[in-house]
Amino acid sequence: MTPSQAPRLKLLAIETSTEACSVAVYVDGEVMARHELAPRRHTQLVLPWADELMARAGLRKSQLDAIAVGRGPGAFTGVRLAIAIVQGLALALDRPVLPVSTLAVLAMQGRGERVLAAIDARMGEVYLGEFTRSGDGRVLAAGPERIIAPGQALRPVQPVYGVGTGYSAEAGALVTQLGDALQDFDASTLPRAADLARLAADAFARGEAIAPDQLEPAYLRDKVALTLVEQGKA
Repeated sequence: MTPSQAPRLKLLAIETSTEACSVAVYVDGEVMARHELAPRRHTQLVLPWADELMARAGLRKSQLDAIAVGRGPGAFTGVRLAIAIVQGLALALDRPVLPVSTLAVLAMQGRGERVLAAIDARMGEVYLGEFTRSGDGRVLAAGPERIIAPGQALRPVQPVYGVGTGYSAEAGALVTQLGDALQDFDASTLPRAADLARLAADAFARGEAIAPDQLEPAYLRDKVALTLVEQGKA
């Protein structure tokens, strides 16, 4: 089912996997959103913004069909926050959830037919995902998402447009590694809930909504922080 054929739909979308706090409301194809670079303020902003946008849209929470969430990868605290908030709301409202890759959300801002989204994962690594763009402007995964050292990234077979903070990580090592396979890039790009809402609406039309208790984050990395021994060696 294409987006234009999707049923009438009302979604709340929350994305806090990076430094940006981003919330959107999707109502029958129209999107209202708030987005701000707000490190360490996500907890203060998410629910008030959700209430504000719902009020502007003239919606009650009980009218939502589902709730969408950026499931990561990204900052551990931000990913956990979004998952917890969405799970709590969905359970209280008895609504399904729509988890969407944060890298896919980020890739929506890329240009051209192929996009390589990269988020700085700290500790000398980046989260990386390659996507192709469909005729309606949405993005589709072209392979598994990975966490790697930026200097170890494989050059794509076809030229790509890069988006995300991973392109400034480790003094731009990913840019150097990709070389002429990289058409252009924007290292300041952060994922937006408006794009999350659009991707989630497509997922809902495909029947991909899940129960809230099935919602899981995509960390890609099990290790949250350097050990004391590793910190001493750094």
